Amino acid sequence: MGCEEDVFKIGKKLDKMVANGAQEQALDLLKALRDLPITLDILQKTRIGMTVNSLRKSSSDDEVITLAKSLIKAWKKLLTDTPSSKGDGNGNSRESKGDISNGSTASQKSESSKESSSKGQPSSKPSTPKQTTFPAETSNSVRIKCRELLAASLKVDEQEDDFGNPDDLGAKIEDCIFEEFGDTNMKYKNRVRSRVANLKDSKNPALRVNVLKGLIEPARIAVMTADDMASEEMKNLRQKFTKEAINDAQMAVTGGTKTDLLKCGKCKKSNCTYNQVQTRSADEPMTTFVYCNECGHRWKFC
Repeated sequence: MGCEEDVFKIGKKLDKMVANGAQEQALDLLKALRDLPITLDILQKTRIGMTVNSLRKSSSDDEVITLAKSLIKAWKKLLTDTPSSKGDGNGNSRESKGDISNGSTASQKSESSKESSSKGQPSSKPSTPKQTTFPAETSNSVRIKCRELLAASLKVDEQEDDFGNPDDLGAKIEDCIFEEFGDTNMKYKNRVRSRVANLKDSKNPALRVNVLKGLIEPARIAVMTADDMASEEMKNLRQKFTKEAINDAQMAVTGGTKTDLLKCGKCKKSNCTYNQVQTRSADEPMTTFVYCNECGHRWKFC
């Protein structure tokens, strides 16, 4: 448990460094990770692999990049060195089923088989490492599709230096949503759809930029309401409408004139109170706000 807590703390510090761009202590933290007895279970719980990979991509320090690569390479070996690798009875070992969470996808299993069959044979072409999200977390097709949609909504034409990886961020946001609902049910899907719609909103680019820069963390964007995600212009507009509605309600109840000449359109009774306010220019007639004392219905009478 002590090792897991240490990894969690180091991971949080590295996330802040990636978000802020200040990576002076990154090398010391990576060395501390190297000296910890990290297991496959700790990798699954802390997601430290994704954090170190993000640091590697954003860093310009050769020592940091080299050490990050060596850590990721060592951790990937845990996937193939798990005890679940057993023989098939004919002296051939079956491919490892170890994974960071629920198992590998079909394509990952195929790649693993190709790598094991090519051992001991000279390669005709130099292998080119493929940049993938580390660690692989799920084989659920619905979750994978949702991660792709979230990643696509975060991608921009001009990538800035302090922007995070959209694929990593999309995976983290989806993971937070899935942890809340524990299933890919309708509530889960609606939550993902609302994130995608707001992140893609061309009238609210600040939301996407703030997520990419780490100003809004994945755990926060996963639970934000529509009001929280709205642009400043939309928030001001909503506040204006709310204030007008409150003022109309207060005018209709406070200091109004009681009358039986006006009939409520809902309850059809004539027990009403009205106020007249000059809401337009002086040469325009006043606006009458009516309140039904019976059912509470309010309306504007012109």
